[in-house]
Amino acid sequence: MKVPIPFIAATVAVISGISRLSIAQSYSTPEQAFAAFFEEARAAESKHFNLWDRDMYGPILVVNPQTREVYANFPDAGGALTRSGDIFEGHLPEEININNTIVYWNGREWAMVMLPLPNYRKVRIGLFAHELFHVVQPSLGFRGYSPDNSHLDEKNGRILLRLELEALRKALETPSTNGMKKCLTDAMTFREYRYLLYPQAKFTENLLELNEGLAEYTGLIVSDMTREEAVYFFERSINAFVRYPTFVRSFAYETFPVYGYLLRQTDRYWNKDITPNTNLSDYFIHAFGLNIPSHLPSAERAIEDRYDGMLIRAEETNRESIRIQQIATYRKEFINQSHVEIKFEKMHLTFDPRDVIPLDDKGNVYPTIRVIDEWGILDVQNGALMSPRWDKIIVSAPTNIDGPDASGNGWTLKLNSGYRLVEDYATGNYILTRQKSIP
Repeated sequence: MKVPIPFIAATVAVISGISRLSIAQSYSTPEQAFAAFFEEARAAESKHFNLWDRDMYGPILVVNPQTREVYANFPDAGGALTRSGDIFEGHLPEEININNTIVYWNGREWAMVMLPLPNYRKVRIGLFAHELFHVVQPSLGFRGYSPDNSHLDEKNGRILLRLELEALRKALETPSTNGMKKCLTDAMTFREYRYLLYPQAKFTENLLELNEGLAEYTGLIVSDMTREEAVYFFERSINAFVRYPTFVRSFAYETFPVYGYLLRQTDRYWNKDITPNTNLSDYFIHAFGLNIPSHLPSAERAIEDRYDGMLIRAEETNRESIRIQQIATYRKEFINQSHVEIKFEKMHLTFDPRDVIPLDDKGNVYPTIRVIDEWGILDVQNGALMSPRWDKIIVSAPTNIDGPDASGNGWTLKLNSGYRLVEDYATGNYILTRQKSIP
């Protein structure tokens, strides 16, 4: 189903030969466009004050990841930003990672959003609202948990998640209340069976849904989409999601908002009942009045064909054989062969949550990741292994060491004064050392 969504015709503002951003034709300068975008977000947050009983509008940094130019709606405390009309402009220093996230910089906590911004006004407002929620979520009692859900990279975990999403898709499309409830019962049957196979998942999935799921739901409601727009948005999002390389860190953006949106049709502010101790699956089962079958294996087998179960199983069986080969390659590169081990001191990192690959009990492989620490900056474009305790990161053996800097297959390391990468002859690996200052 395709419906029209307000679209901003984009042009490109070129300043000093650099394309800064796509802006609406009605704006003559980027400054006017950003001022309008910030005002959109402010007005939307104000309108939905009752969602969390507070105005969540606050400092926003919009960042160009190529040039590190920033555009803000508030001044910073350190004077790095300069007023330009109704906004503030400047440059983000290299030691600050760029992502859609929250960041403390120059005396303020900011909601950071990367360019390019969505051309669709409501999607753009939802993006701002998502990150602004993360700024206030500690005051609501919710911590920013991001637990390991490695079971969602295994064949059965992925199959049951995809089946749940297909049932949610049909629940959105079904006009009758009884039909929707039947689809939601099927969705929760797939979910509860997943928890039967992976008992820890009921806890770890819940933590991520209480973090990213709540934020995404908040963005959706603040965006003020009509039902047709919301259904179209969900369908496009689910279609894109199932093609992500992995699901382990990104599933909560898809599951929780659908349950929440459907429940909002009968209980407008149900979200105020949620606490950090709420188990969301149990909550939704009770709130929708669902009767989940007692024998989950047979119940799951009886309904999966309604949701393209045969096709999903075939796709995931093929993916599993590729995953096994990929894990063997990563294990060889980061464990069996000579490699670099870098311990964290006070790290800050950014990565793509759509592309995280569990490596058994050794941690997770991040195909792209940027780490900033006391020792310097590590930029990875071809895979790094994060330890399960998040106390160190491993990359492949270096191909070049030039003074304080080093590089290897898809990674570069720029070290601060006093740090060096040296070979540990006892293990054949490379480690980071800190030279003692000479008095």
